[in-house]
Amino acid sequence: MNYRILFAALFLITSLGCDDKSGDNVEASAISNPVSAENGGKIDSSKVAIMTFDKSFHDFGQITMGEKVTYSFKFTNTGKSDLIINTASGSCGCTVPEFPKEPIKPGGTGFIKVQFNSEGRNGVQDKQVTIVANTLPNTTELKIRAEVKDPQ
Repeated sequence: MNYRILFAALFLITSLGCDDKSGDNVEASAISNPVSAENGGKIDSSKVAIMTFDKSFHDFGQITMGEKVTYSFKFTNTGKSDLIINTASGSCGCTVPEFPKEPIKPGGTGFIKVQFNSEGRNGVQDKQVTIVANTLPNTTELKIRAEVKDPQ
């Protein structure tokens, strides 16, 4: 086998997948934070959305194994641009968040509803929900806790 031809073919294939960025100096954060694209790729922190929660931790206390409990974390967009939540994910399959899909205007409020399913869990459970949005920083973490007891 001719290794020169193989090497040339691999080089050609990999180079075709590369973008020419010589004329584009937009930071990667401009993609996750649209406001930054207006300023040549520089983020103007005075114009970004700010997600301000009433509280970022909730303790369900003692619950019985198998019980499903929910809590809604209230937040306000205290920033200067629309708040767009890209994703919200739980630290495990037992913790499921729901979040608004529409933009939240400055001064607007919303809720991140978190359901915890204690099926198969026992003892103190500490779980997290990670929210990715067009904020600085672009991730926010909410925490829940429950002490799961065996059913008697």
